[in-house]
Amino acid sequence: MKRFWPQSLKGQLLLAVAVALLIAQAFSALLLYRSQAERRDAAVIHAAAFRLVSSRQPEPRDRPRRHDQELIDAPRSLRLETATQSPLRSGEHHDSRAETEIRQILADLAFPATDVVVTRRTLAHDQVARERVERRAALVGAPRVPLSREVLVAGVHTPDNVWLVARVLVPPGERGLVMTLIGQTLMIYAVLVGAIALALRRITRPLAALATRLEQFAQTRDAKSQLEPEGPDDVRRLIVAHNAMEDRIADLLNEKDVMLGAIGHDLKTPLAALRVRIESVEDDAERTKMAATIEDIVRTLDDILSLARVGRPRDPCEPTELSALVSSVVEEFEDMGDPVELGDMVRVVAPLRATWLRRALRNLIGNALRYGKVAHVALSREQDWAVIRITDEGPGIADADIARMQEPFARGEPSRNSETGGAGLGLALARAIADQHGGTLTLANRYLPDGTVAGLTAELRLPLE
Repeated sequence: MKRFWPQSLKGQLLLAVAVALLIAQAFSALLLYRSQAERRDAAVIHAAAFRLVSSRQPEPRDRPRRHDQELIDAPRSLRLETATQSPLRSGEHHDSRAETEIRQILADLAFPATDVVVTRRTLAHDQVARERVERRAALVGAPRVPLSREVLVAGVHTPDNVWLVARVLVPPGERGLVMTLIGQTLMIYAVLVGAIALALRRITRPLAALATRLEQFAQTRDAKSQLEPEGPDDVRRLIVAHNAMEDRIADLLNEKDVMLGAIGHDLKTPLAALRVRIESVEDDAERTKMAATIEDIVRTLDDILSLARVGRPRDPCEPTELSALVSSVVEEFEDMGDPVELGDMVRVVAPLRATWLRRALRNLIGNALRYGKVAHVALSREQDWAVIRITDEGPGIADADIARMQEPFARGEPSRNSETGGAGLGLALARAIADQHGGTLTLANRYLPDGTVAGLTAELRLPLE
């Protein structure tokens, strides 16, 4: 159902108008059809009543051609006949509405009647009506009347115990009515839907441009190339407000970058001085601990600054051979003697920021080595995605904590010792870098057949276009 439902505002509004118009036209057509049917029935009933009161002494049925001229002049009326019994046959139904109306007409005209019977049957089931219609068709060369045509048969029982029977052909439905309604509907659709489409185009075009601009600004954080206000007043005010918001966000981001640069400079300078001063410490063990602490602070500071800047990259994405990039990162760990294994690889070229992606891979592989002791890295292609999987053989992460572990400063252990997990920024930074490229980072535990956790899998998905 969703595939047939328009997704745009313009499409949905046009569909709603079209459906509402169709329902209104269908309701109008129903009322018009009922009105036409009621007028047609009233005309037939009055014609039958007129035939009954116009001749109180009808001619016998066996006088063959006396009323042929009358049949020609009044093609829809069939001449009156007399009978000794009611025209209602066994199994036929009374037309109560017609009987009531004819009874009222006869009473108004003081026509003596002890009973009134009205029924309807097709021409094929009324021999008298069929013979007279066929005779008229032969006389004037008129087209034959279908045998499915309906005949109204009205009988009046007079006080002298005689039934006067009148037959009237019921006119067919108005064929032109359907064509008129169709033409009217098409004209209304053309005028109304066309006018609404033009109005919606004036509204939705600037809205579509605004949506495109929002997507562009979300990726670049660049306040240049802002939209010119256009469209109705409400839409123009929205565009003006959005442009002002872009300027404010850009200013805040610029202030943030300046502040982060100042913080990085002000903190790294004393840390560099500390590195020099600890060389004067005579105790080797103490000096080593102090140096490790300084390195931990520097790494944490770098992670914080990188996490703050990752959402506003300055370098563009460039086509990169991903398998070569992954292999080079794995070689860095192998050169340091870390147990990193390179698994299945496929050649994939994707638009990347190589420096940032290297940082994400280092963080993910480093986490795998820290908690799982060994890291297995593989690269595959799945439709329009490049998928990098990094698995370890550690205890995994509790399923309830997987989402929390990708937030900044979230760690699975309470300690902040770099040997057991650092400051908790690695996964957050890797996820931010994946988002920067339009990709995703997901973590999932691997289980053995007996339900035991076999390790954790970090899956980094990157779009190929």
